[in-house]
Amino acid sequence: MSLSTQENDLVFESYGVIIANGAACSEFLLKNSLKKAAIVVVLDAAIERVVELGIRPTVLLGDFDRDFNHSFYKEKDPALEVVHIVNQNKTDLEKAFDFLINRNIRNVEVLWATGRRSDHHFANISCLVNYRNSLKITLIDDYSKIYLLDNKYSKWLAADTIISLIPLGKVTGVITQNLFYLLDDEDLDTGYRMGNSNHVIKDGMVTIEHKTGDLVLMECKD
Repeated sequence: MSLSTQENDLVFESYGVIIANGAACSEFLLKNSLKKAAIVVVLDAAIERVVELGIRPTVLLGDFDRDFNHSFYKEKDPALEVVHIVNQNKTDLEKAFDFLINRNIRNVEVLWATGRRSDHHFANISCLVNYRNSLKITLIDDYSKIYLLDNKYSKWLAADTIISLIPLGKVTGVITQNLFYLLDDEDLDTGYRMGNSNHVIKDGMVTIEHKTGDLVLMECKD
């Protein structure tokens, strides 16, 4: 099954939220995501910070290492589903993606997945590639919205919206419309040529196409 990022709209009937353990976002952003979710998965020790905000997640998932006492949270909320997965070949975020796929969730927003440890931040963005055919994933924080593009993509955006096109490896044949720095059948390559800090020329549709490779779009704000 292939899911299009066209318009990047969400199908709320199958919409889930994952709260990772990176830097926290604003309360407004957090509550705006949670109110649309059919299921909320918190990763491992992040639940300590989540319950302090008065949030009741649906699922607590992780490998629960470092002497983390998951039973404490189950006792406080018997309705909480605890999913203990010991698999060192996958990150807790990847385990959460697999869990949501098995629950027939296809649209996912991930919060608290950026900031703090840079290795986790990089891994969280990179793993979007492995799930491109089974999930529509958006990583969101107070400064950016990050998602993987299909080969043909278009979305209405306001003038001056900051756009960065980040290749994961080599991406060929990139063509853009309504961006200040136009790309016309050009290649982007990690470490050699990136597409950072572009912006939308005028209110309207932005179109981005590419022939091969994995291309991430970041809608950014300062």
